[in-house]
Amino acid sequence: MEPTVERTFVRFSIDRLKLLASRIEDCLARLTKEQVWARSNQNQNAVGNLVLHLCGNVRQWIISGIGGAPDVRQRDAEFAARAAASRPELAAALTRTLGEALAVLENLPLTRLGEKLIVQGREVTVLEGIYIVVEHFSGHTGQIIFATKLHTGLRQ
Repeated sequence: MEPTVERTFVRFSIDRLKLLASRIEDCLARLTKEQVWARSNQNQNAVGNLVLHLCGNVRQWIISGIGGAPDVRQRDAEFAARAAASRPELAAALTRTLGEALAVLENLPLTRLGEKLIVQGREVTVLEGIYIVVEHFSGHTGQIIFATKLHTGLRQ
């Protein structure tokens, strides 16, 4: 029996989030703590802020919005942090958050994909929420990779 479009979408989303997280973890391993928290000016986000932001976003949309856990996100704190966590702490937070989110997606009944939910004041379907998270995660992963290349001079 071939997988349904719905199962394919959820599986691809899970696999994409895992791949993107592995790229972020690789970047964190290449950077010093100073580089993780470096910024050219106060209007830019450091890699550390982006990791905290991704954890907050994934928690709010998937763990809370789809999974039903309480929404405890403090978005402003994600961007206000300055040298708040070490590289291993950031990597562990990302791994922990993604693990919880992937468990929600792994156990998601496909019949819920069309269900409406409200996250950040927006009404979306569960499918749209998953798509929003994967797209958002991808965009910030690109920023983290670019910042890592700037800091380290590495091509990859």
